Amino acid sequence: MALSCGPPPPAAADPFGERGARCPALDLAILGGRFHFTSDSEALLRLVESAYGGLPQNGLPGTTPEFRIELRLVSSRTDHRGEPPRVRQHSGAGLLCGVMDENNYVMLDPHGGRALVVASQSMLDYPYHLRYELIEFAVFTLATRGRGLVPLHGACVGHAGRGVLLLGASGAGKSTLALHSLLGGLELLAEDAVFVQPDSLYATGVPNFLHLQPDALRQVVHGPIHDWLAQAPRIRRRSGVEKIEADLRRGPHPPATAALQLVGAVFVRAIPATAPGQLRVPLSGHGIAARLAADQAYASGQPGWAVFVQGLIQRGVHELHRGNHPEASVEVLRELLG
Repeated sequence: MALSCGPPPPAAADPFGERGARCPALDLAILGGRFHFTSDSEALLRLVESAYGGLPQNGLPGTTPEFRIELRLVSSRTDHRGEPPRVRQHSGAGLLCGVMDENNYVMLDPHGGRALVVASQSMLDYPYHLRYELIEFAVFTLATRGRGLVPLHGACVGHAGRGVLLLGASGAGKSTLALHSLLGGLELLAEDAVFVQPDSLYATGVPNFLHLQPDALRQVVHGPIHDWLAQAPRIRRRSGVEKIEADLRRGPHPPATAALQLVGAVFVRAIPATAPGQLRVPLSGHGIAARLAADQAYASGQPGWAVFVQGLIQRGVHELHRGNHPEASVEVLRELLG
C-alpha cells in the first residue's frame, strides 16, 4: 500500500488541523456495516487492513449503515516504559472518548457514525495495543451503536446457518473449544467478541484471529493445523498472559462466511463432568437472566438486552462441562445445532 497525500494547508490557515492532507481511503465490510477509513499514515492503514481485510461479509438482515473513521499519526514520541497506559473512557455532548494520553485517543460521534483515532509515532511500536484498544474500540462501538447490536464477550460456532454462543469466565476454555469445533467441521464465527441482533438473534463477528494459550498445541496432532498454530506470532495481553495469534483467514479451515442465527448458548466450564453422559446440563428458572447479566456486565446495560435475553432463554441455555477430550464437547455442540 503506497500513500500519495496532497500537502496539508498552512498551519495559520488551519490551526486545528481540520482539513489535513488528502490521502487514499480503505473501504471494508465489517459487522454488517460499510466502513470508510482514511489516514495520513501508511502504517495505520496497514494495521486496519491486517485486522479487517479479507474478512467474509457476515452481513445481517436489514440495511447496511455506513461509518467513517479517520486515523491520524502525530510525530510525538512518548516513553511508555514497557506498555502504553490503559484507556480511560469519557462521554459528553453526544460524544464518546477513549484516552490513553494526550497523543493517543479515540473520539466517536455514534449518532453521526464517525470517529477519529489519533496515535503517536511511538504507538507504532505497540501494534497490539493500537489495534485492539484504539482502532477496534472505534470500529466495534460504531457498529454496535449504529446497528443496535448487543456486544458480547464470547465465541460463536455453527453449522448450516445456525449458531451456538460460547460464554463463560476467562480461562474456562472457550478458545480451545472454538479451535476444536473448527477442527471438527463446525464454522467459527468469532472467538472473542460476538454481536447479536436482539430481535432476530442473528449473530455476526470479526473472524480474523484465534487466540490460544501456547499449551493448546499439545492437543493438536502434527499436520497443517499444528504448523499453522506453531508458526503464528505471539502476543502478550495486559494481564501478562502470552497467546498465540493465529490468522483464521490464512488457516487450513476458513471461518464462517455468513451470519448465524442463534439456537442457544452454553456456559463453558473448566470443571470436568461427573459422568461421560453429563457434559451438558440445561439451565432453567429465573436465575438464567441474572447469570447472563453477571457474565456480560457491559452488554447488560445496552439497549436490546432484555429482548436478547428473552429470546436466548426460549432457545436454551446450558452448562457445558469438560470431557475426557475436547471432541466430546464438540459433539454436544453438534447436537445443539441439530
